[in-house]
Amino acid sequence: MRRALTYLAGLLLSAALLAPPALAQETAQPAMLVADSVYLEGDSRLVATGNVEAFHDGLRMTAGSIVYDQSTDQLVIDGPIRIIDEAGNVITATYAEMDQGLRNGLLAGARMVLDQQLQLASVEARRVNGRYTQLSKVAVTSCQVCGKRQVPLWQIRASRVVHDQEERQLYFDDAQLRVLDFPIFYLPRMRLPDPTLKRSRGFLIPTIHSSTLLGFGIKTPYFFPIGQHQDLTLTPYVSPKTRTLEFRYRRAFNAGKLTLEGGVTSDTLKADQTRGYLFAEGEFLVAREFKLSFNLKSVTDDAYLNDYDITTADRLASDVSLSRFRYNGFMQASILNYETLRDFENNATQPRFIADYVIERRYFPSLGGEFRFNAETHGHLRQSKLDVDGPDDDTDVDGRDVARINAEMSWRNRWTLAGGIRAGLSAHLWVDHYLTEQDATSDAEVSRAIPGLAAEFRYPLQRQDGRGGRTLLEPVLQVGWVGGERLKNPNDESTRVEFDEANLLSLSRFPAADRREHGVTVAAGLRWLHHAPGGWSAALTLGKVWRGTEDADFSLSSGLSGKNSDLLIAGRFSNPLGLSISARGLLDSNAEISKAEARAGWSNTRMDLGASYLLLVADPDEDRDLTQSEWTFDGRYQVNRHWATSGEARYDIADRRVDRLGVGLQYRNECIQVDFQVTRDYASSSNIEPSTDFDLTVALTGFGAGNSGKEYRRTCSF
Repeated sequence: MRRALTYLAGLLLSAALLAPPALAQETAQPAMLVADSVYLEGDSRLVATGNVEAFHDGLRMTAGSIVYDQSTDQLVIDGPIRIIDEAGNVITATYAEMDQGLRNGLLAGARMVLDQQLQLASVEARRVNGRYTQLSKVAVTSCQVCGKRQVPLWQIRASRVVHDQEERQLYFDDAQLRVLDFPIFYLPRMRLPDPTLKRSRGFLIPTIHSSTLLGFGIKTPYFFPIGQHQDLTLTPYVSPKTRTLEFRYRRAFNAGKLTLEGGVTSDTLKADQTRGYLFAEGEFLVAREFKLSFNLKSVTDDAYLNDYDITTADRLASDVSLSRFRYNGFMQASILNYETLRDFENNATQPRFIADYVIERRYFPSLGGEFRFNAETHGHLRQSKLDVDGPDDDTDVDGRDVARINAEMSWRNRWTLAGGIRAGLSAHLWVDHYLTEQDATSDAEVSRAIPGLAAEFRYPLQRQDGRGGRTLLEPVLQVGWVGGERLKNPNDESTRVEFDEANLLSLSRFPAADRREHGVTVAAGLRWLHHAPGGWSAALTLGKVWRGTEDADFSLSSGLSGKNSDLLIAGRFSNPLGLSISARGLLDSNAEISKAEARAGWSNTRMDLGASYLLLVADPDEDRDLTQSEWTFDGRYQVNRHWATSGEARYDIADRRVDRLGVGLQYRNECIQVDFQVTRDYASSSNIEPSTDFDLTVALTGFGAGNSGKEYRRTCSF
């Protein structure tokens, strides 16, 4: 009898309807059968009745009664039947007749709940070959229904549904989608992934897109898995004004990854040409710890990316680089290409083709300190072949080409002096060589070797109060000197200079080596940092630079023109409530702000709000004839468990006009997700048309692992 009970329990639960086929074969594992009454009828019939429960390998089954006939290898199970596996999948039925191993048979009044979300209710179900479950007259939904007379928000009615356990797919015959029990559309055949499948071939969530430029249309992406490590997504976009096919190809390698993204378009905006774009991005580890990476971008015309809301970038940067990082060195070789999409810029006169090679090494000699060596080779070309011949030359036809080789050798060390003062000393030697073509205003070839010295002093003062708060106050001072004088080579790379905390204590604040600061400089700063026991923290940095002679290559808005720089002010604040503020600005001698940026945010479990501010004063040296000033706002607010809103806005203060507005609304519950977005872009240059875009996405959750709504499940109360 004990052997018969163990055998019966193992049969019942090892081949549960949702278990993988391999598990169905494991009948020898220990099992447990509990019932009010268990007895034998004759020599071959085993009967268990009354509150029957069977447990095996994480599975649990309950039934009213079970009869096993050994002579026919048949099981007859009276309900209510309920089977639960360790993943939470549930099968219920009122009656079942199954063969040995539960591989074939019939279940009456069967209902399946897959991954605790997708419900399939049927009149009857059949098991075939231990792999397929065929359900007849089926209603499928992931919506929770409370009460007998209530109907789900949506359901799929079908004459038959086949669940393939191995492929984890659902096949529908005569499928009808109903919303609030009202038929919407009909499909004779349909296939959907079950909730446990991560990657499946088929249609993804469509998007309804309406634009004042392109009209009303729909995007219907289709996903093709290609093995385990690559896939392809094709997205047709059709509207009265466009026929577009977008694509995305991804592949993972043992030593890297590759992504291709693009689109091909025929539309009425440019009826005489085929439009499109192609982006390629990849990263690979190659021999000897080298990393090869590339990011390539190309587009057929200046307005395409804006028309189809792909990116707001007005310049496309493509690059290929090979790099290696080690604890004592760095190497990178790169090739770049820039393509401007701005109306007022000409690609022929922009430095489009750029090549760089950078190497840096660190050594720690026995005499102490650190010795560094770095070298850089750089060159950039323009398509234009016209020379720059004087100050009145039309720079729209500037064809200047530049190459340079720069090397730096430096030694640096630090000591702690009496009273806790930290002192540092560094010595530098720069060797530069510049080549210039197609520019009569510059020397064709110049070289130099110049020395530099810097002494730095810091006096860190730290205090900790009795409640755990910590405060740091650190004044810093640097005295520097760089020999030599400016060569007659063009300023082609250092036309935009940023004065901030990172280069306050630097011997040259120009961003590239085609310009260096010369003479004596004194830089002073003050850093304050506080961490409060309540969790909030704040920081403030002040800095200023004095030099012996003015440097004419510093623009007005850089904050470094003249002998005395503007006052650098930078600060930040954050607290446990989610509030964060950061700001940086330059204050000139008239106590007026010449450049500023700020960001404030407030984030918690229900909302994420942010605001940014930017100010750039007029500066002809930076091709900015008017002051630029704007506010940017963005945020998201979770109204309740199901509803959320989002918004964005950009306002040009200088021009007193709105650049962009956007509003979004989202609804989610256990069975549906609806996203609605409205965006208005206002024209800011002649190559960008103003447009209003509407996007609507409706997703039925419960199909596929990436489309779960389990976190929104409700509890019925009666």
